[in-house]
Amino acid sequence: MADGDENTGRGNWTNKREYILSMIGYAIGLGNIWRFPFIAYKNGGGAFLIPYFVTLFLCGIPFFFLENAIGQFCSQGPINMWRAVPILQGVGFSMVTMNTFVSIYYNVIVAYSLYYMFASFQFPLPWSSCFSNCSTILVALQRSSGLDETGPIVWHLALCLLLSSILVSAALIRGIKSSGKVVYFTATLPYVVILILLIRGVTLEGAQDGIEFYIGSQSNLTKLTEAQVWKDAATQTFFSLSIAWGGIGTLASYNNFHNNMFLDSVVITLINHGSSVFAGFAIFSILGHMAHIYGKPVGKVVKEGFGLAFIAYPEALAKLPVSPLWSVLFFLMLFIVGLDTQFTQIEVITTCLFDAFPEIFKSKRAVLTIGTCVIVFLLGLPCVTRAGIYWVTLIDQFAASWIMLIVAFIEVIGLCYIYGGNRFIEDIEMMIGNKSFCFWLWWRACWFFISPCIILVILFWSLINFAPPTYGQVHYPAWGLALGWCMVAAILIWIPVVAGYKLIKAEGSLWKRLKFLCSPSEDWHPYLDIHRGERYSKERCRQQKAVSTNDKQM
Repeated sequence: MADGDENTGRGNWTNKREYILSMIGYAIGLGNIWRFPFIAYKNGGGAFLIPYFVTLFLCGIPFFFLENAIGQFCSQGPINMWRAVPILQGVGFSMVTMNTFVSIYYNVIVAYSLYYMFASFQFPLPWSSCFSNCSTILVALQRSSGLDETGPIVWHLALCLLLSSILVSAALIRGIKSSGKVVYFTATLPYVVILILLIRGVTLEGAQDGIEFYIGSQSNLTKLTEAQVWKDAATQTFFSLSIAWGGIGTLASYNNFHNNMFLDSVVITLINHGSSVFAGFAIFSILGHMAHIYGKPVGKVVKEGFGLAFIAYPEALAKLPVSPLWSVLFFLMLFIVGLDTQFTQIEVITTCLFDAFPEIFKSKRAVLTIGTCVIVFLLGLPCVTRAGIYWVTLIDQFAASWIMLIVAFIEVIGLCYIYGGNRFIEDIEMMIGNKSFCFWLWWRACWFFISPCIILVILFWSLINFAPPTYGQVHYPAWGLALGWCMVAAILIWIPVVAGYKLIKAEGSLWKRLKFLCSPSEDWHPYLDIHRGERYSKERCRQQKAVSTNDKQM
């Protein structure tokens, strides 16, 4: 570890910049680029910014602050942080499992971006021959007819997947000490590329039409009366901030104990939402030019998600002079943004293992990181077959969607209602100093009522309106949908299983077991002795242990 680490056992960020850049790189993902612009224009254009930022203040910042604080306080990953509420420790295992699935998804997206970037050096571009039939490289790769027809592995995509895994393992081989240096490049380059694309885009004919289509020449304020708009705003806020994935708490766990995580949370979340708006201008300025060339309305060339990033936007770039340059820049940006998110997802997994078995992995972090990346690579191979896009969509719809809402709801209930909101606030004040009653009144309102209610509304809405995933006109077979639900079960099953196991292992009556497991364990405290103070002193921990022992014997 570098000199000056406050926590020599786990290590700390070398400086504040590396932490902020890593958190920005994690929070700002592909959803900011390929999902937000589509949602914004669909929900009233510029008027959508009102519910988007309102939900940021009502649930985005409160949750980000909560996860930031709990990770920094205990200096542990998502599993060990639930020493605060042992009966819910399965939530940490669920986060690790969810990150495993999502890291497969992002690793494949990064591989596709790499392949597109390399293909952009060719001329003519693979997507430039025909907009209606050959506008995507996936067609050139002879995509299979469905999930039933897997087909062989596409070797050049598999090589890109391997390269992506190698780059991630190299960046994380020394944990935050190496990734903290990489983010100086990976967290800032996307902004440079977006700015370049925006400058180029606004100089093109038809760009104004695209921008007006994006934000609305006259913002449709009547949309604000529709519940769907507010639901989309809240959902996008949760997904774009990567709440309840465990990454926020993991990165914060490497902070110094007295770091002002409240200020960090406000700054990072505002940058995240601002980045979404900024990227939308770059996307729609060039799509407006594409619509002008084809003589079509902008709405006819706009797609969402994968279709925007790998079909519509590449097609638009192919119509520009020196098109390979713009294509390389765009796919380089997607590659870097995906890589940044992938860094933290792998870090969540390795940090949890490192914290759980420090005596085994203390000197083997490199082996642990490489082994994790190898497993993610092997699990991603089905996604680079001829049926790969169907596997990617399946993971996206089942493992990286509304499950995080369930985890987020349990998280806020566990910390605020079981562990205790007042106790949690006292923990935070140990780190950032005492705050006024009015300051905490707002956060209490959000954590105890506003944020949980918003989550429940979104969750029930999502479940009621759930539709089986499709890719274009291709429907999934019954066994494919069953596999998707198995992913959901694999993530959530940890919560009841771990709770049941702990209840069985505890002693006493059922009520005493519940009371014991809903109280912080003796290992719950700040990592370093110097930060524990009177509330978490060793003597106090011994007294609590003695009391709990007496309760068990009664």
